[in-house]
Amino acid sequence: MAAIGHFNNLSIVKHTGFGLYLDGGPHGEILLPNRYIPKDQPTEIGDWLRVFIYRDSEDKLIATTEQPKVKVGEFASLKVVEITRVGLFLDWGLPKDLLLPHSEEKRPLQVGDYCVVYVYLDKHSERITATARLDRHLDQTPPNYEAGEAVSLLVVEPTDLGYKAIINDRHWGLIHKNEIFKFVRGGKRERGYIREVRADGKVSLSLQPVGRDAGDSLQALIMQTLDESDGVLKLSDKSPAPEITRLFGVSKGNFKKAIGGLYRQGQIVIHPDRIERA
Repeated sequence: MAAIGHFNNLSIVKHTGFGLYLDGGPHGEILLPNRYIPKDQPTEIGDWLRVFIYRDSEDKLIATTEQPKVKVGEFASLKVVEITRVGLFLDWGLPKDLLLPHSEEKRPLQVGDYCVVYVYLDKHSERITATARLDRHLDQTPPNYEAGEAVSLLVVEPTDLGYKAIINDRHWGLIHKNEIFKFVRGGKRERGYIREVRADGKVSLSLQPVGRDAGDSLQALIMQTLDESDGVLKLSDKSPAPEITRLFGVSKGNFKKAIGGLYRQGQIVIHPDRIERA
């Protein structure tokens, strides 16, 4: 059975002048228009194609080989391209824009704004729909992350304390202001780390590795980078923070701690504009 809002492997059942018809099971035959027919794969009757299924502007099921920006059951940051009485329409990478009904808005939006949404299949209409009301689609069970664990983050919005972010598409977490050492904005995906899971289930996040092992790993990475650069690295404790973050993905403070430790171990020499292997 073809799953709407997902990629499916469907067999070809018919050729026509305007495309291929695929076996959609209980949904019947589903059209793959000519412009989406792959030229590097077999396309005879009985062959199978991997296609994404959604509804076109006439509400008919249609197949495409294009990759949407988000699928049913996922979160994404999408751009508002049109606002009507029905709702807001979002660019999700396919010809028919994605509907965000006014009832599913969380804050007023204008054309050109980006909004983090969850995408679901409406049970009554079987239309793929977006909602900005995220809480009901996140896991409410207590998280069991370990301190220091690497996670995927989708930054959602600023708060008085920092930035709210979705962890592994499952739980809310918070990046506190004192953990933000580089440019962060709503809708951006980041690699993050669990700093703490509190007794009340709230999760504190970091944008750089945490704990003693993290410091050891950073020192090892610095030494590896020195080895790959003939023993000289054009960074030091006086270097601009963005340069350090670009190369090592950490704050200037953590970088200074790491090279300070290496200096005390006698492994490096620190100059105003560079560090060298001792």
